[in-house]
Amino acid sequence: MKFARPLAALLLSAAAPLAAHAHNFWMLPSATVLSHADSWITVDAAVSNDLFYFNHVPLAVDALVITGPDGATVPAQNTHKGKYRTTFDVQLARPGTYRLAIARDSVVASYTLNGETRRWRGTAKDFAGAIPAEARDVKVAQTSSRLETFVTAGKPTTDNLKASGSGLELEPITHFNDLYAGEPARFRLLAEGKPAADVAVTIVRGGTRYRDQLHEIKATTDANGEFSVTWPEPGMYWLDADAEDDHVTVPQAGKRRLAYTATFEVLPQ
Repeated sequence: MKFARPLAALLLSAAAPLAAHAHNFWMLPSATVLSHADSWITVDAAVSNDLFYFNHVPLAVDALVITGPDGATVPAQNTHKGKYRTTFDVQLARPGTYRLAIARDSVVASYTLNGETRRWRGTAKDFAGAIPAEARDVKVAQTSSRLETFVTAGKPTTDNLKASGSGLELEPITHFNDLYAGEPARFRLLAEGKPAADVAVTIVRGGTRYRDQLHEIKATTDANGEFSVTWPEPGMYWLDADAEDDHVTVPQAGKRRLAYTATFEVLPQ
């Protein structure tokens, strides 16, 4: 089963071929809530047709940043890139909440040169001079994307969960690691640090390979960028939000596409 994502060809563009336009990007921790510090987790990272099932390509984690409860960067350990997934371990040495994030500001371009269609992808910084002056039919798209998951050892903390003010980001009103089936949770979506109003949010429980319907949960942010979701049952959930703005650094793009994706664990009551 595939669920089409028109933006996915650009989202985290270094992770997969351009043709992978109907696939989903995710990180899946082995646990998100641990009773004490000095624990370990293993994280699977992949691009797939079915949520949390390895059947396409591994996710590139070169841009992965793990931020500990004190704001310090925590290294990923034992990173391995396989045929269908990337895995890495994280030591939760301090009590509190850890943020695992892959953020990219990407540019994808297509153009015709000497009758041949060519493509270019990279960062906005590298785009200047990348397209030959004699190129024709130049099409440029700029994307800011963020992929995240969160893990807490001991008592949840929020010091490292504040928005950076860049791209599309999610702030907790309900803590990301305090989610329970049957209980409402509330979040705030921000674009460039300001409330992102009227943005559609899609939430899907994992295990889509084993059911005929996605059973998507749909929400729309209000004027404050806030939305609520009541989790129907325990499990791992994938959240996706897409938006558009004019904060481009590559004028040829005209508009910038924004994408936010995260994995959350919902526990039984």
